[in-house]
Amino acid sequence: MRHSTFPIAALLGAALSFLPGCESTKSSSPSPSDPQAQESASMKAADAWKRARVGDRVTYSFSANQGPGRGEGGAARTLGGQLTLEVVAVQQPWVWVRVAYMDEAGKPLTHPRLAQELLVPVRADTTRRLEVPHAGEATAEKPNSAGRTWEAMRYVSDQRPVDGPLRTRVYANEPGPLYLTGGLLEASTESAGFHVPGGIKLTLREFREGSAGATAAVPALERPLGPGAYYERRVDVGPAPGVQRVCFAAERGYFLRAEGPVDANATPCSDFSQAEPEALEEVLMNLPWDVLSSGDWPPAAAAAGTRGTFTVEGRTVPALIDQRTEDVEGTPRVFTDTYAAEPWAPALAGLPYEARFMPLSSGTERVAAGGKREPEGGARLERWGSWLGGQK
Repeated sequence: MRHSTFPIAALLGAALSFLPGCESTKSSSPSPSDPQAQESASMKAADAWKRARVGDRVTYSFSANQGPGRGEGGAARTLGGQLTLEVVAVQQPWVWVRVAYMDEAGKPLTHPRLAQELLVPVRADTTRRLEVPHAGEATAEKPNSAGRTWEAMRYVSDQRPVDGPLRTRVYANEPGPLYLTGGLLEASTESAGFHVPGGIKLTLREFREGSAGATAAVPALERPLGPGAYYERRVDVGPAPGVQRVCFAAERGYFLRAEGPVDANATPCSDFSQAEPEALEEVLMNLPWDVLSSGDWPPAAAAAGTRGTFTVEGRTVPALIDQRTEDVEGTPRVFTDTYAAEPWAPALAGLPYEARFMPLSSGTERVAAGGKREPEGGARLERWGSWLGGQK
């Protein structure tokens, strides 16, 4: 699946690479690239969602670095810490997973994009067949990770000859307690070619299985990564302006994103049949890289702009407004972007992650003779909510 504003997959797919992190020994297991063996491991991880227990948890160490890009003045950036996924409630067919990025001391990271815990409702069954084969050359091995030796497969995809990334993924054949991430033991992506140099690395740190019979109330979906929620934007650009709805779901460890015109006669987010699935662990691994790529929050231009408010559905959100005038083909135009001053403000409760870090509104005006401004189009956040209430 590809995202539009958390273009995490697109950014990483083009720009990252991992260095193997676990000690391992090669195995003589036959046919390591046998697609049936890969499918078997994936099915075991998928089936484990039906047996999810409150307290199931997996933690990884992560580190990301990015060299200076064009126009960055030689500034390199780094980010590291821990990524934890933990089951906080089970109400079949839904498994509620808390996602948290912390520093090495276990404290929240300071960067706003990763400073808050996120909630991910994952459906333990599927509405359609989901297949995302692991890319690259496969090799069987027995890595030692988190105090345990695993039967595993290492997948290496080297796209450096065509200016692509070097990607390494190691997955356990028997995911067991690692079902939350499909059995992932380690992962790395390293950029190459003309892309911004750098990479991101993920290594299993520890895991824990929950207690049988443990229960917990379903938490409020105040800070959704995306699944279980949607948002709508009015887009007044092109020949067919209208409202676009972006819906998110997660099924058996796969992230789904669907976007299209709002259909007033259809139940919101009732159709993910055309959504391209992306492994949840890939989405989560990409977020730190996206932080480095996006730079500080708020964007420098907005931080230097003016303060104001943005009103949507009766909610008032403190905002930062970036307004600039540029000459485009001989005609002056005014560009205005409005961002949330505090992307985790209570007024934005329930808004999917990606919409918090994109402009709440943006617009272009043409400056006509006499200084009169004529709107040429734009986009604006209109509403959001959860669609889980209507699910069976």
